[in-house]
Amino acid sequence: MTAAAMIGGGRITANLPSRDFDRTEAFYGRLGFQVAFRNATWMILERDGQQVEFFPHPDLVPTESWFSACLRVADLDRLHADWVALELPGDPAAIPRLTPAFEPDGAPRMFALIDPDGSLWRVMEQESVT
Repeated sequence: MTAAAMIGGGRITANLPSRDFDRTEAFYGRLGFQVAFRNATWMILERDGQQVEFFPHPDLVPTESWFSACLRVADLDRLHADWVALELPGDPAAIPRLTPAFEPDGAPRMFALIDPDGSLWRVMEQESVT
């Protein structure tokens, strides 16, 4: 029995903070996400069938954020190239920023994206499941 079958075919989505929904929508819009739902207290963005949800957190200090999400993709290089074309900073202290792809020991190839609210995205090459 798969995990999806055990939980009724449901799915889990990341929930990240946003200091300002307009700014969050604009930033993620550049990354190819579109609004699926938005009201004053919740926003859901989608890209290629993937969703991420945002809640208001106006007092968040981006440099102190510990929020994160993982995005697993089949074509890591294509997505990275798309996002590199946006000319996001690469400086390790910059917020937002985008890192080059790397491969940690024992983990899939990945790159990191820090959004304007300091949330860390680990964008990983999806490994095939047998």
